[in-house]
Amino acid sequence: MSKISPFHLAIPVHNLEDCRDFYTNTLNLEEGRSSSHWVDYNFFGHQLVIHLKEQELTESITNSVDGKDVPVPHFGVVLEWDKFQEFAESLKSKNIKFIIEPYIRFEGLVGEQATMFFKDPSGNALEFKAFKDISQLFAK
Repeated sequence: MSKISPFHLAIPVHNLEDCRDFYTNTLNLEEGRSSSHWVDYNFFGHQLVIHLKEQELTESITNSVDGKDVPVPHFGVVLEWDKFQEFAESLKSKNIKFIIEPYIRFEGLVGEQATMFFKDPSGNALEFKAFKDISQLFAK
């Protein structure tokens, strides 16, 4: 696999302080530059920016995957297998309310992966996953 370039993602949040606490203390992300309206984070080597925006009512959209309602849109990171397990345990100890609890998909098949979904305080859906064999990230 070639070296991956960091992505930049900016997302809206309706309460900057609640989300700052979540990304800093729940996800344990390192804060970068900030202002009274936005905060940069080191999101596992990528740049995530939370931007204060008034809350808008939006319809919740899901897609059925493995009989589970996966929120769309969502974002996250593919972690190493052991790191995923540690991260999941850390989130459980912080009483994260999972949309989809950590579980294994495609067990024993091509693309075997661990995955979990949860939301930040502004309702942005996150998915973290790990592949048993990272070379199968894009396998068919």
